[in-house]
Parts: sequence; structure tokens; C-alpha cells
Amino acid sequence: MIQFLDETAAMQRALELARSGQGRVEPNPCVGAVIVDQELRLLGEGFHESYGGPHAEVHALRAAGAGARGATLFVTLEPCHHTGKTPPCTAAIIAAGIQRVVIAILDPARHGSGSTGQQQLRAAGIQVEVGLCAGQAEELLAPFSTLVIKKRPYLHAKWAMTLDGKIASACGDSKWISNAESRMQVHLLRGRMDGILTGIGTVLQDDPLLTARPDGPRQATRIVLDSRARLPMTSQLVQTAHRVPVLLVTTSQATASPAAVARCRQLEQAGVEIMVCDSPDGKEKCDIPALMQELFRRNFTNVMLEAGSEICGAFHDLQLIDEVHCFIAPKLVGGAAAPSPLAGQGMKQIPQHSSLIHPRIERFGDDLYLHGRTRPQTSDL
Repeated sequence: MIQFLDETAAMQRALELARSGQGRVEPNPCVGAVIVDQELRLLGEGFHESYGGPHAEVHALRAAGAGARGATLFVTLEPCHHTGKTPPCTAAIIAAGIQRVVIAILDPARHGSGSTGQQQLRAAGIQVEVGLCAGQAEELLAPFSTLVIKKRPYLHAKWAMTLDGKIASACGDSKWISNAESRMQVHLLRGRMDGILTGIGTVLQDDPLLTARPDGPRQATRIVLDSRARLPMTSQLVQTAHRVPVLLVTTSQATASPAAVARCRQLEQAGVEIMVCDSPDGKEKCDIPALMQELFRRNFTNVMLEAGSEICGAFHDLQLIDEVHCFIAPKLVGGAAAPSPLAGQGMKQIPQHSSLIHPRIERFGDDLYLHGRTRPQTSDL
């Protein structure tokens, strides 16, 4: 029988289990649960495995069976106390006779029932403790928290750059900056996204497919910002639109003439969904905040930005980038005209602290993979 060294180790196991749900449970949160006896011996464990399926606590309780009575439950997120696609987990915990519940973080979502899960448990005489491994749980739950608090998807920005900070040469060549191992990591990331967002410039330059290969647990919608609907009918995106969704985000400029309307109709017949999203300032560009609102309406939880410097810079200026995935290749390109990852307006001052919270660095062959959540900007734009 597995026995944990301490309570932190038990919660770490719950977090490890929770990560197994990434890409499978959204827009629900990834949650893991572990049940132990007084000697921290494992009685049962589980995680939220699929959207609409049983929650982590239910899987753990089923595995523990009668052993759950008088035991301790470690769970990465406050147990739900409302009826949604499944019954409330608090009721199952109370019925099983759990004596103590250790929660990493409280539920950021408001369900309107007038009380919280921990309050329900305490009212039933169960001892409740909150905060063990909270930082790791908050990182894991960041996409869900962004969805329910900020009412928009969690945005991952991905780019590959040379050692001198270039994402392409001055002539536009960018294949390949990163190596095959790094590109495989990108495919793994794509496989748990709801959307992959790019710009028409990237499409015209590179003709990307923007799919996960091999397939991941999710199939992302390819989203193209294209103010004049120039997406070529011969592009890989259009040619595969009936198999993998494509959302073309454009402006009224794209329907300003009979020829333009006919072109949009061709794209729609090829399977492309078209969304007109005019900028409120009247400029010929797509309204990014309005797009984010629409993606929230569609329950998109994770969206990855794979675009050129202008679009990435625009998202950075709007403080919409939540996590960065940067692949750095030991290559030198040079050239004053060669683009860097972020254009746009940029910051007026150098940030006083790291722009990433606890960034991590991994190595794929000769490439470095630096990634982490972004810190809220404090310097003036």
C-alpha cells in the first residue's frame, strides 16, 4: 500500500492527478483528489477525467469504498456544492463519512447558491483546511479562473526565436528556427487548446496548418485575424476547413463590394466560418476584445497565439497574454529589419521585475524552452 511521507506529498499527488485532465475537461477545472487514513496510507484517488463526467472526489470516494469513513480527503479545488452536469460533491463527501478535507484553493466561480462548498462541509461537522500547495493549484487552475473571473479565455503566446531575438529573417524566412523536439512540444500544446489564433500575414507567408500532430485530446479551432478576408482558397486552412474548424475574423471592409461578398461566400462554402468584428475606433482592424468576448461565449478556455510580431504586440499592449511559451534556438540572424516577437506600442519603461511568474526553463536538444505565467504589468504603456 502506498504511504505518503507527509501531507504535502499527498496534495502533490492530487495535483499530479489533476494535470491528467488538461485538455479533456475544459471549460471545467482540472481537479485531483486523494483519500488517506490517519497514517497517510492511500485509500483511493481520482481526477476529473472528462467534461460532464464524475468529478475527482467521486472517483476517489468510489476507489476508497467503505475505507473513506473517518478518512482525510486532499483535493486541489474546493468541492462543488451545486448541481450541474453532476450532483454536488459535498453531498457525496458527507455521505461517505469523510472526517477531514484539505483543500488547496477555493473555487473562484460563483454558483449563486448562497453558500460555499467549505461552508457546507463545516456545517456537517467535517474539519476543513485551506491553502496547502495553493501556489501550484492556482497555476494549474489559472485558465479556469481567467474564464470565470475575467470572462475571456486564457491566452498562451507561443513563439520561436533566435539567440538574437528574431522570429524571422529580414526577408521573412522562419523555417525552421526551432528544432524538431521543440516543434513536437508545440504540437502537444496545440492538442489541449480550444483555439489557435494567427494573423493573415502569417498565413500568407507560411501557409500553416495549425493542427496538433498527432491529434491531442482537443481539436482546436483555427482562428485567423484577416480584416479584408484575404485568406486564400488554396491555403491549407481552407482546404481542411470541413475537417478542422476555421474561424475567419474580419471587418466590414471584407463585404464592402459585390466581389468581396462573393469571395466571403466562397470561403463559407469551403467550410470557413466568418465573423465580422469591426474596431470601435473605425480603423481597418479587428476588435480583439470583442473577439475574446465571443470566444468566452463559446466556452473557449485555452487559446494559443501563434502569430507575427504586430498581432502578438497588440495582444501584449492590451495585457491579454496570460502565459508565454518561448523557444530559443542558438542561432544568429541579425538584421535591423528582422522582426522580434512583440511589436505594437510596447512598454515605456523596462519592467522592474521579471515579466513571468516563476518561469521554468527546459532543454530540447540545443533549444531552450522558457515558459511561465505573465505578471500583471506595472510600468506605463
